[in-house]
Amino acid sequence: MVLHLVKLCVGVSEIAELKSWVKEAKAGRDTLDHVTRAYPKRESEILPGGSLYWVMRGMIVCRQPIVNFEQVTGGDGIKRCRINFAPKIVPVRPMPRRAFQGWRYLEGEDAPPDLSASNKADAAMPEKMQRELAALGLL
Repeated sequence: MVLHLVKLCVGVSEIAELKSWVKEAKAGRDTLDHVTRAYPKRESEILPGGSLYWVMRGMIVCRQPIVNFEQVTGGDGIKRCRINFAPKIVPVRPMPRRAFQGWRYLEGEDAPPDLSASNKADAAMPEKMQRELAALGLL
């Protein structure tokens, strides 16, 4: 089973905001990136097929497929990890998640399912309603 990462999406509170940011940041690039301090020790379990699940306002609400990882050195001389991911944003069934620092591993069987054509009722529901129902344990 594939392994994923979960991370707080700081400064973004809704999927529409993230989509707007991605559209602006893409500018002809095939991948986008996020630099973080820690490099995943379980890289081989994440690639290929793993995703970066984003937490917004206390809920995992979407994911972006991870393309690769690369070690980079910042201007301060500290080694960091650049997570390269696809600009594709896939909404998922909202799942509550407490705040944390950095990123965490997310086992494949624990990952929320994608909102897709197979569950049209959930996908058609406004994001705010999805969050409220998930917070109540009804979704």
